[in-house]
Amino acid sequence: MQAAHRTVAITGASGLIGTALARSLRGDGHTVRPLVREPSGDPGAVRWDPAAGTVDVAGLEGVDAVVHLAGAGIGDKRWTAARKREIVESRTRGTDLIARTIAGLARPPEVLVSGSAIGYYGDRGDEVLTEDSPPGDDFLAHLVQDWEAAAAPAREVGIRTAHPRTSLVLAGDGGVLPRMAQPFRFFVGGRLGSGRQWQSWITLGDMVGAIRFILDGRVEGPVIMASPQPVTNAEMARAIGAALHRPSALPAPAPALRLVLGRELADSLLFASQRAHPAVLTEAGFAYAHPDIATALEATLGSAP
Repeated sequence: MQAAHRTVAITGASGLIGTALARSLRGDGHTVRPLVREPSGDPGAVRWDPAAGTVDVAGLEGVDAVVHLAGAGIGDKRWTAARKREIVESRTRGTDLIARTIAGLARPPEVLVSGSAIGYYGDRGDEVLTEDSPPGDDFLAHLVQDWEAAAAPAREVGIRTAHPRTSLVLAGDGGVLPRMAQPFRFFVGGRLGSGRQWQSWITLGDMVGAIRFILDGRVEGPVIMASPQPVTNAEMARAIGAALHRPSALPAPAPALRLVLGRELADSLLFASQRAHPAVLTEAGFAYAHPDIATALEATLGSAP
């Protein structure tokens, strides 16, 4: 049954997930109010400046839901002390601003979906992780804990608040997958390091579907956004090779990747093992369009340029 019309405010609406989510909502007749830092041609856009701590409060009055996805890219640059500080502040300050603002509205939204990540768990080897698993103890784990905690003002006034702990999002025309696939296209693809590290993943379509599932349902708290079938990095490499009809026999040595990216960044993003199980979504009855890596890559890489 079609959900009732909603007005949804989205931060990070120009990013990979935000763009797809806005398109999906608008396609079903919902109203989207993107939060923007610069003037926009969208008459429904709402101005905000998370660095300055300002937001157009009037533009958020009357929204039914807020999806907060904004934040500096975690893997876009080498992790210097200044870059790590920027990553943390872009998430904690922005989340606190959104949460405090909507908590003070005359009619607060019903739900806040406030971004998070499976970096919460750190490097956990073969351990199966759920929403109830304890956090890790590295930079990303501490970042995610602070990020989620910053939404407290919304929770405290009774706004249903969910934290989508996002895994590797697979899309054919954006995000990390095209970069992962590039070596395979030139016949030099393979596993990263040992390849034994677990990689949790979700297609962009299922990511959007899961966010909308949260908006339409009663789910709250941390929600692992991942397929129920994680794979090791070696299995991921073989699947990418198979999808592109290319070999996957040339591993990328860990020392070289650490040299290029910096040890901490490489270890956190490429070699950390996170075998996440989406217990909340599974138990709530969310239906994945692409639960296994073969069909996921066929759907994403098959449509890529």
